Amino acid sequence: MSHAILVVDDEERLADVLAAALEDLGYRATAVTSAQAALMALEQSRFDLVLTDLRLPVLDGRGLLREVRRRWPEVPVIIITAFAAVRDAVELVKEGAFDYIAKPFEMEDVAATLGRALRLADVVRDNERLRSELEGRHSFDTLIGNSASFRRVIEQVTEVCETRATVMLNGESGTGKELVARAIHFNSPRRARPFVAVNCAAIPETLLESELFGHVKGAFTGAVSNRVGRFAAAEGGTLFLDEIGDMPLAIQAKLLRVVQERSFEPVGASRSQTADVRLVAATHKDMRAAVAAGLFREDLFYRLNVFPIRLPALRERAEDIPLLAAHFLASLSETVGKPVTGFSPAALAAMSAYDWPGNIRELHNCVERALIVAKGSAIDVQDLPRELFEGQRRAGGAALPRDLDAELERIEREFILEALRRSGGVQVKAARLLGIAERSLWHRIKKLGIRLNRTVAE
Repeated sequence: MSHAILVVDDEERLADVLAAALEDLGYRATAVTSAQAALMALEQSRFDLVLTDLRLPVLDGRGLLREVRRRWPEVPVIIITAFAAVRDAVELVKEGAFDYIAKPFEMEDVAATLGRALRLADVVRDNERLRSELEGRHSFDTLIGNSASFRRVIEQVTEVCETRATVMLNGESGTGKELVARAIHFNSPRRARPFVAVNCAAIPETLLESELFGHVKGAFTGAVSNRVGRFAAAEGGTLFLDEIGDMPLAIQAKLLRVVQERSFEPVGASRSQTADVRLVAATHKDMRAAVAAGLFREDLFYRLNVFPIRLPALRERAEDIPLLAAHFLASLSETVGKPVTGFSPAALAAMSAYDWPGNIRELHNCVERALIVAKGSAIDVQDLPRELFEGQRRAGGAALPRDLDAELERIEREFILEALRRSGGVQVKAARLLGIAERSLWHRIKKLGIRLNRTVAE
């Protein structure tokens, strides 16, 4: 899409001619004859650049620049000035104008200056968009859950993110350890610096040292050039060491030195480098048992375990499953472009009764699969994967019911009754709690024979 440019000149004919020339160059140009008209245009429409004469009646180019910088700081301003007033234009550049163009000018010069300004503005705008997306993606709002165990996790993240303390995350695979690590980083004073993740279990021992600390050319066979390690890449930011419990003992000794002395040496180097890096480690293992078994250095463990955070398994926070499922469905349906808006009570009941050995990652995959196969506007039981009904149940591995329809009807009735109690009998609120339409709730109440009275429902 072409850029929109606002041309400001009190000589109407010159403004129109300049706007027409810019349109010939592929821009969308609008011409106005005063700074006041320019400000009104900026309020009503989006412009990518302002091209203004310095000499304007009432409010001159300097005043317009100040207003644009104050109200629309992302919009670059280029000043057109007579040759005699170039000194003034240079001062305006110091005050925030992108550049100036001296009269008389050639359109090639104008086009070149506009091109530079718009390219820079596009880069700045893209960076702001990416930063905003990153902050949104890793804000506390993405840590979904109201259960007591998960609220404690959020409280701990809030407590530690503003510090530089080393954090140890412990939890089963799929519980969201990297998501929490990113939330810690992007809500810390280091958010503008890199977040670098390393999976210690995925890299062979022979390569892990070079991966972490880098190497110099000729350090070993195949080292044909210098390589920057992850510690150097994360300078000023956060280094996330995932599956730290699988790190070989030889590398543990070198990591201990970095943690203690805040310096390291690339493989084959003779000089040390400083390491201003905040460490967040994660593991699914019992680290104290690993220390006792001699598989992990005790001194390194205590250095890393400064601020431990345990992430609960999904089966330990079953009340969060509907919230997580709704969150995944909203983001996935937008990505897939399929208008599925919720889950039936029976589907939610089945999902809440499942153990989720793969935790949040498995739940995400389940919702994605159900969204793909769903035929209606809501995901129902038949859309869910069969393993939800074939696997071990949370209640001590109890057997599946002989009459699945009757069991699901019972669970659906309990969910509806609970929603009605929580909403004080207001069906609109109850439907919202269940993630279904009010009309659908009314039909289910009628089908299940639920009677509404002063005690809400029975």
